Amino acid sequence: MHVAGVHRSSGRVRIAGSIGGVGDALDNALMESTIGLYKIELIDRVRSWSGRAEVERESAEWVRWFNADRLHSSIGYLSPIEYETGYREQRPTVASILEVA
Repeated sequence: MHVAGVHRSSGRVRIAGSIGGVGDALDNALMESTIGLYKIELIDRVRSWSGRAEVERESAEWVRWFNADRLHSSIGYLSPIEYETGYREQRPTVASILEVA
C-alpha cells in the first residue's frame, strides 16, 4: 500500500525519501532554488554564527524579507506587497460589479 510517501509491505512501514515519481524533478525546482538563495544570501555571508538562536532569528527575518520586501524582476521590480496592492486596486469590487448589473 502507498499513502503519501509511506509504504507498507509485509506489515512493516517504511518512509520514502520522496513522494514524487520518476521525472518529477521540476516539482522541487522552486524549493531548491529558494534554498540555494537562502544559503547564498544569508547562511554563507556570515563567517561565524553565535549559535542556533541567532541562525533561527536571522532566518525568520530573511524569510519575512524574501516574502514581503524583496524586489522581483518578474513583477517589474516590485516587492510582493506592492504587487499585490496594485493587483487588488485594479480588481473590481463586489459593489462596482453590482452597480453595473
